[in-house]
Amino acid sequence: MKIFSVSRMLFALGFLMTVSISCSDDDEPTPTPVIPNDIQLKETTTAGKVLTDKDGKTLYFFTKDVAGTSVCSGGCATKWPVFSVTDLAKMKLDASLTAADFGTITRADGKPQTTYKGWPLYYYQDDAAAGDAKGENVGGVWFVAKPTYSIMLANGQLVGNDGKSYKSDLTEGTGDTQFFVDAMGRTLYAFAKDSTNNNNFTTNDEKHDASWPIYTAEITDIPSAIDKSLFATIDVFGKKQLTYKGWPLYYFGPDGTTRGATKGVSVPKPGVWPIVNKDSPSAPKK
Repeated sequence: MKIFSVSRMLFALGFLMTVSISCSDDDEPTPTPVIPNDIQLKETTTAGKVLTDKDGKTLYFFTKDVAGTSVCSGGCATKWPVFSVTDLAKMKLDASLTAADFGTITRADGKPQTTYKGWPLYYYQDDAAAGDAKGENVGGVWFVAKPTYSIMLANGQLVGNDGKSYKSDLTEGTGDTQFFVDAMGRTLYAFAKDSTNNNNFTTNDEKHDASWPIYTAEITDIPSAIDKSLFATIDVFGKKQLTYKGWPLYYFGPDGTTRGATKGVSVPKPGVWPIVNKDSPSAPKK
């Protein structure tokens, strides 16, 4: 009996050693595959960090979409394919992005399109690989999508508070005008009575200033079509107001949060509170 028991013990020890050797530390576990985020923030070859899809393909804004609806259709939509996430509730984002900044619109053709800060998102057909940003500044109206724009460009019809349509020279008439907006598509204005880096409107009286709130921002990213060196900030009652070519920048209170609204161009008459764009003259000296 004892010999039998010893034999069984030796067999058991041999089995355990075999199992131990086969499960040694040299055997590495199979790695769990990393599933990329639906929307990422990636470095491009020419345009810095931009929004991309899960494969790293660059996404774009169209300045003519400032109102928050897509006006790119037909041949335009062929050249600039629509980007859409199937289910925003399940969307995976880069850690630096905020889900509340994304939304979905229904295009005129009935198809969904994903938006960022109200801007519909697109691809560019000529971007062959991840990291390409060949669509930047195409036609002066297409720009890479970035989460850090201080200034964006918009194109649209100027319509004053009087309900009249205005051209870029602020005479009555119809025509497309390009102008500066903030990252959320809110129009920015200058005050004709200001001078270089000098705000002559704001008084620090809440009721007075509410009609033309100052645009408080530090300049970060801007579309490549604009010269970044032409921006600065000035101190206005302890707040940093952004300036362009010396012009302090303002919102028009009655525009509210309406994207692309330009009611201020007719108040109190055209030319007193003009929109601002690349062609704006430098502010006069004091």
